[in-house]
Amino acid sequence: MERAMDNRPKAGEFFHLEPDVRRGGRGHGVVFENRKALLSPPRLILKPEEGGFPVLREVPRLVYHPSEGVPPEDLEGGMSGYWLVSERLRQVMEAVDRDAFVFCDTDYRLADGSKGPTYFLCDVVRTLDALDEEASTLNIVISDDYEEGKYYDLTGELRLAFKRDVLGSAHVFRLAFHGGVFCDRIFKDAVIAAGIVTQKRSNGLWFYDVVNR
Repeated sequence: MERAMDNRPKAGEFFHLEPDVRRGGRGHGVVFENRKALLSPPRLILKPEEGGFPVLREVPRLVYHPSEGVPPEDLEGGMSGYWLVSERLRQVMEAVDRDAFVFCDTDYRLADGSKGPTYFLCDVVRTLDALDEEASTLNIVISDDYEEGKYYDLTGELRLAFKRDVLGSAHVFRLAFHGGVFCDRIFKDAVIAAGIVTQKRSNGLWFYDVVNR
């Protein structure tokens, strides 16, 4: 009971971090041109089950095609299991919590073949069994349909509490029974301080408070 009180959830403290798809439309127009050449069959995406990056035979080649969508923002998803992140967002990630992330250089080009802005593929590789289930409000699904036998369903009423002794100095992490990425206020504030997220623009980052009531 004492631990649950110490870990009790507070609004504005932790967030579920996702690429912001609320802009609508077709999304970004970046095409992963050599994705198939980099795959390791029978995998259908580049990212291995254990996360991180496999040994790559060549540099990922990404080309922006205006006919496919808008230019990429600072954070985009859908890159064969990875995030696409800008150089300035990578700088914040490494400054706040270097050990949470791994990056891969890309050959990012514009449609005319000229070199585009610097972008990286990114994965969050820290996974912690850090959810205080007793102090949280969420739907926990117990089923053999999931590899670990359990899954955290984050739809509906939500109040997530985290074990602070497990988190330690971590600011960005995945949970053992959920595939998403979570971060604390320190990381969010650093992104705002860098001018990436403003009152008018998310620039691709959506911070969803894990306490929604």
